[in-house]
Amino acid sequence: MDIDWKYGARGRRFIASFSGGKDSILALYKAMQEGEAMGLIVMMEEEGKRSRSHGLPPALVQAQADSIGLPIYTAAASWTDYEKVFLQLLEQGKSQGAEVLVTGDLDMPAHGCWHDKIAQNAGLGLGMPLWEMDHKEAVLEFIHLGFTTMVVTVNLSLGMQEDDLGRVLTDEYIEELETRGIDPCGEGGEFHTTVIDGPLFKYPVSVRQGEILRQGEYAFLPLELDS
Repeated sequence: MDIDWKYGARGRRFIASFSGGKDSILALYKAMQEGEAMGLIVMMEEEGKRSRSHGLPPALVQAQADSIGLPIYTAAASWTDYEKVFLQLLEQGKSQGAEVLVTGDLDMPAHGCWHDKIAQNAGLGLGMPLWEMDHKEAVLEFIHLGFTTMVVTVNLSLGMQEDDLGRVLTDEYIEELETRGIDPCGEGGEFHTTVIDGPLFKYPVSVRQGEILRQGEYAFLPLELDS
């Protein structure tokens, strides 16, 4: 059977796994060119104070969703019950008419893919518009579409530096990252970003930067909504 994850959202209603970062936003953008978005799935840490994927405060994720114009399906979960809670959100989306789960993964294996398994368990199809894209091609497309995204997490053991925090992805910065031996998409966990403007947004999300935090090999730039 041919796997058609790249175009899984074509002509269908979908809910999208949403981190607020560049890959999930680019996947959402591409899926919305072909299908109908119903909402965004955002998993929170146990206490509900930060998003599970990129550590964003709920108000900032809500501001992104409001600017995009989509509702959020959200729940807090530990890593232990993550899959069960994620499945419950998928089932909620399906009950409201969703047919497909969309994610921003690039390098998922064709077999044994977690998102494929969880989508099938919920009775949904899977759409991964960025699947098997060249990493540099994906990030340059994102930039050239006019999205603005800021580096908010860096892994200091993988060539990133604290000075990278707060930088906005541009063609020049991507070239710099490559000369430093860093995947321009951060697919090895080198960095994470938060998107604050672009063609999906009705208006920019205004943020203020907090004090840099350090934890082991990671450094984080907390962002708060600038009210």
